[in-house]
Amino acid sequence: MTKTFLKTFSLFLLFSSYCTFAQAENEVAPPYNIKTISFSQSNQNAIPILKLGEGFQLQFDDLFGNEANYYYEIIHCNYNWIPSEIPKNEYLKGFDNQRITDYTNSFNTLQIYSHYRLSIPNQFTQLLISGNYILKVLNEEKEVVFSRRFILYEDLATVPIQVKRARTVSNLDFKHNVDFTIKSNSITFQNPLKNVKVVLLQNGQLNNAIKNIVPQYTIGNDLVYKYDTQTQFWAGNEFLYFENKDIRAANNNVARVNAANDIYSSYLYTTNARANSPYSLTEDINGNFVVKNINAEKNEIEADYAWVYFSLSAPTFRINKDIYITGMFNNYNLTPEYKMDYNTQKGIYEKALLIKQGFTNFQYTVADSKGIIDHENAIDGNFYQTENEYSIIVYYRDNNDRYDRVIGKGIANSLNIIN
Repeated sequence: MTKTFLKTFSLFLLFSSYCTFAQAENEVAPPYNIKTISFSQSNQNAIPILKLGEGFQLQFDDLFGNEANYYYEIIHCNYNWIPSEIPKNEYLKGFDNQRITDYTNSFNTLQIYSHYRLSIPNQFTQLLISGNYILKVLNEEKEVVFSRRFILYEDLATVPIQVKRARTVSNLDFKHNVDFTIKSNSITFQNPLKNVKVVLLQNGQLNNAIKNIVPQYTIGNDLVYKYDTQTQFWAGNEFLYFENKDIRAANNNVARVNAANDIYSSYLYTTNARANSPYSLTEDINGNFVVKNINAEKNEIEADYAWVYFSLSAPTFRINKDIYITGMFNNYNLTPEYKMDYNTQKGIYEKALLIKQGFTNFQYTVADSKGIIDHENAIDGNFYQTENEYSIIVYYRDNNDRYDRVIGKGIANSLNIIN
């Protein structure tokens, strides 16, 4: 064998090895002591689809309250969430693997905790390009405590969207169909079937995203997506909610409060499954939550935690699957901590969760043992009247590019639904 052949063969093996072992960066769910993880902008929770160059924060609480040292790492990923091949200095100016130094202990709360706040950009770290990112929070042993995905986008394309009722008669009353067009004055889409990818999201949730949809046709430089089935979402129902801004009193959807234990307990009214009931309009914030203590000035460190007792009556639920309590408050995680238990004596599903006080949206999610969500057999049904927010994320990789950029974002609400 010649040296040239050996060198070429070695490079082939290296490339093959990378392709074989490169895996998507999945989010790591936090341990029990880490709570209330959120991305925020202007002191409000934000869906982590953010404009490149705008500042944002990652916040979380550690219920151990011992001022533990946490570090952060940021990884750029391609469309499929596999780490991109570009070196870190091409997407990050400065350094990551820095300690999170902005933290404060809770004040005047029964549940002690340390509140952490990581701002991006900061004196060490500035993100330079758009795309998918995974943010990992590490402990002193540099083990991953939890990770969260976020997306940075550029304003190089506009995405007009129209939400319609389902195009298929059988799902007319149960699904939303999303039609959209991608337009750009600064990018010429030479080969859109190869270079352009999209992700469709309902209320910012990544766990039911629609992917790998190609343009149906083009008009000039406009990419048009008008499918009958490929871009349909189960409409679901409005989120449920409870309010315990005054943790000592029974507020909206809180039946009673127990103050006999170390921390407060909020018992919610038993919820009846809504799948077989007519649609009823309930104002919600599409799964979001607001941390609030009406008797405090600094909600981040003065809002307390309470045991919130959920109960669900679903007598017609006969599917051999599990029911979870989900929302932005727990990143829609389908972990054992949020799985409901069936009380045979009462004939209802129950679960107690430790949640920071305020206003919290939640929903009951049906999933199998592998975490696959059953949207069709949702506990609270699917109704085309449901108000949902839909987002389209547009990715672009030119023939000579080495990573997937995010060149635009579009948003539409089903309040403006048409037939």
